[in-house]
Amino acid sequence: MASIWKTLPEGTLGRYEHRAVCVILAVLACAATVLVIHSAWTGSLTALLLRSLFFSLMTSAGLFIVSAGRTKLTYRVPIYLLAAVVLIPGPYLYINYMAIIFSGGIASTTHMALFVVSVVAVLTLARFTVGWVMVGLGVAALAYAFLGDLIPGVYGHGGYSLGRITSNLFLRTEGIFGLPMGVAAQYILLFSLLGTLLLRTGLGQVFVDLAHALTGRIQGGPALTAVVSSTMFSSINGSAVAGVVTTGTFTIPLMKRTGYRPKVAAAIEAAASSAGQIMPPVMGAAAFLMAELTQTPYATIAAAALIPALLYVFALLVSVRLEAGKFNLARSDGSDVPSLMSVLAGRGYMLLPLVALVGFLVYGYTPAKAAVLCIAATLIISLISDKTRLGPSALVEVLVDTVRNVLPVVAAVAIAGMLIGVLTLTGMALKISGMILDFGGDNLFLVLCLTMVASFILGLGMPTSAAYLLLAILIAPALENFGLPIIAAHMFIFYYGLLSAITPPVALAAYAGASIAGASPNETAIEAMRLGFVKVVAPFLFVYAPELLLIGSPLEVCLATYAAFAGVFAAGTAMTGWCIQPLGHIERVAFWLSAACFTYSLILAQLAPLGLAAKVLGTVFLVFSLWRLWSSHDRRSANLAS
Repeated sequence: MASIWKTLPEGTLGRYEHRAVCVILAVLACAATVLVIHSAWTGSLTALLLRSLFFSLMTSAGLFIVSAGRTKLTYRVPIYLLAAVVLIPGPYLYINYMAIIFSGGIASTTHMALFVVSVVAVLTLARFTVGWVMVGLGVAALAYAFLGDLIPGVYGHGGYSLGRITSNLFLRTEGIFGLPMGVAAQYILLFSLLGTLLLRTGLGQVFVDLAHALTGRIQGGPALTAVVSSTMFSSINGSAVAGVVTTGTFTIPLMKRTGYRPKVAAAIEAAASSAGQIMPPVMGAAAFLMAELTQTPYATIAAAALIPALLYVFALLVSVRLEAGKFNLARSDGSDVPSLMSVLAGRGYMLLPLVALVGFLVYGYTPAKAAVLCIAATLIISLISDKTRLGPSALVEVLVDTVRNVLPVVAAVAIAGMLIGVLTLTGMALKISGMILDFGGDNLFLVLCLTMVASFILGLGMPTSAAYLLLAILIAPALENFGLPIIAAHMFIFYYGLLSAITPPVALAAYAGASIAGASPNETAIEAMRLGFVKVVAPFLFVYAPELLLIGSPLEVCLATYAAFAGVFAAGTAMTGWCIQPLGHIERVAFWLSAACFTYSLILAQLAPLGLAAKVLGTVFLVFSLWRLWSSHDRRSANLAS
């Protein structure tokens, strides 16, 4: 039982109050997990019942966690009461489901009261887990539904009563219990549980050791270790900030010891940790949301995201390796670097659940069933060693940690569902898309720029899933109406919605790294932007060259991939100013011209004569630059030897 008492800090709570809340939280976490696993495996619950039960359990658990963090009893008691009352809607809808169907979904006084309770509860939870932005959006959506008759012109409407709004947003799968909540209940909790289990059994350290074994002996090895390990780690938990504070405590001091400037060490870690949000298979749970919202198979989404994600990681690896050469940083003597075989022989078996996950998905299992099987496999594999074995109380602690991690998503998807319901009810969704298209006219580039700015602003400081959901509702339809492939449109807004993790004024991942490195937060954010420049340009590249999203023939995909990777290498080298040796003016200009040619080739059809010519010219500039640098290096080495 000792582990259960650790699920919440005691803080200002009395001993008995603390233990009571811990027990309640453990029960709710276990109930939510059993509900989701049972539904994933059997599929026996209808959408409204699963989502409403999941909502009640998760929101109640979240409010108990929120209340435990309040210092004054006068603040805690109302939130405790709200946490207890919000447990009612799910079971009520479960018991009265058939009566609601036979009534045609017409809201009664009881339904309206439960709807109000649910709204107050989710807004309270969002206030403490996501922030005021989502709260403001939820309140604005409801106000627009009630008071639309006061708005003149095309954006107004006749206004709706509480009963009508309750019927749409509470008694149907178009509001709070809409598609976003379904994704959270069917996928996000399961994959978050899998990630928490894997990290609890020590997979995070395996990632670090594997990366260190692969890159530790290369110049710039600690930075390369940071890129590889942080990408792997954050691809499991989907949080850039969590990746920084977890792997950064090891990699940032190691980078500083080998000569990296503090702001660069912190920026490398921040940029690498933000890679996990765009790296399949989880992508911060956005992959599952995208699959549902676009009605595209999950495997297609994950495959489409792979090349842009690898392009981003490649750019980071190039930048940090060239940075090490530019400043002639020390190499590790190898004494502290484990061998790859020793890591795999000692703890390589802990990677088996990830291999199994890919295998189950390829074999044809649904993502939910694949996650359940991998959770079972992780628990079985954890029994191999005393260090990884989880007892009942430790397992409960894992469940509570999982619930805590998913709470921001639950709050965000509930409010996103309300927003979707109101936009659908009032017809406002089409008007927002029309507004962007009216400003952009027939100019795709201008529409993309407007969408980029809107996505960046709306995604400031938001969790991955929340940012994507908000943008998919408000912004993506404009790009779809412009005629872009649906995956390209959603990937575009997804990338720019996540850019704030390393971009001022928010830059949460960069600021977290700066605090560990003892560097200036803003200088760290600027360095992180330089290192992560691919995140800025990649969305434009795969809009104009959808072959990077595997949309096209194999030959077109290969040509686009070559152009993208070669262009990124050329641009990264030109920005760093070093490759083999410091760049002269001629080499730097040639690298920039190479990058420009490859970029231009991506705007054109991949098999068009002009596009092929641009690729050939880019290759010529690239080879010419490398040849000059290598020849000059050989001559200098020969002179030194003589």
